[in-house]
Amino acid sequence: MTTICIDAMGGDREPKVVLEGIAAALEADGELSVLVAGNEDVVVPFCAKHERARALVTTQTIEMGEHPTEAIRAKKDSSIVRGLAAVHAGEADGFFSAGSTGAIFAAATFGVGRIRGIKRPAIACPVPGLDGRHSVFLDMGANADVRPDMLVQFAHMGRAYSRITLGVEDPKVALLSNGSEDTKGSEAVVAEHEALAKAGGDTWFAGNCEGTDILTGRFDVIVTDGFAGNIAVKTIEGTAKYILAEVKRATQESKRALLGAGLLKPSLKRVAAGLSGDEYGGAALLGVKAPVFIGHGATSVGAVKHGTLACAAAVRGELVDKIARAVAEDQ
Repeated sequence: MTTICIDAMGGDREPKVVLEGIAAALEADGELSVLVAGNEDVVVPFCAKHERARALVTTQTIEMGEHPTEAIRAKKDSSIVRGLAAVHAGEADGFFSAGSTGAIFAAATFGVGRIRGIKRPAIACPVPGLDGRHSVFLDMGANADVRPDMLVQFAHMGRAYSRITLGVEDPKVALLSNGSEDTKGSEAVVAEHEALAKAGGDTWFAGNCEGTDILTGRFDVIVTDGFAGNIAVKTIEGTAKYILAEVKRATQESKRALLGAGLLKPSLKRVAAGLSGDEYGGAALLGVKAPVFIGHGATSVGAVKHGTLACAAAVRGELVDKIARAVAEDQ
């Protein structure tokens, strides 16, 4: 039985949404058990109704706007801190939350600990591409400043995650730059390219890629620092919102446009779902000693379900061990 700890208090939505997602995950996976962290009036009644659910009663909640490090120090009885402590103690095999990304990152790094040899954990997420292919994109914002050796570790972590999540047997890695030529990019990017080429050679390093390649599916894994990665992801999200808003505005101008939008609505929903990463459980925090998955704050029942199942799949697929072996072999 695989046990995942889930933060019932995380996210912008009411805990009911999270609980419904947990129930859906339990129904989908008969070998799953859950440790549900949150306020007593939220988690105890739910767990009493589900055979494979146990309550972890906490008294504090870390809000989205709080400073991550200060919050985990001040709120030691929060659902995030206690939930990750339960993972560290062996009471659960992995953790899922739609709460504060910064707080989860800090609590996991300090509470669960990094895999031996990992310099910095990174946040990764599958992004959709053409012909149904997905790419693992990292770092999405955990590390604004990185060294070339850290990018090499990101590549190893991304490859392990691609194998388990997307089923790619031999993932190829590209480095995000402002051109595909080897010499393109800032001094930092050129140095990162040299390090990746030395580590991956012709085996798994495919060279540079551009921003236009992120959603093409041409590469299995795309690595960059958290500064550029976060800007890229937010730009994609903003573009998607703009397009959807423009489509909505256009439907208000004529009945013909409204009819067309109605026909396109299912397709637009699929596109939006693909960009959210929810079908793969949101974002994964790679490099810590247990699988940790982070959902969107504006989460949904389906997102919680997929996040819980993805975390369980990472446990069963031995994601942490595979990352540890890959990093050890490279040293």
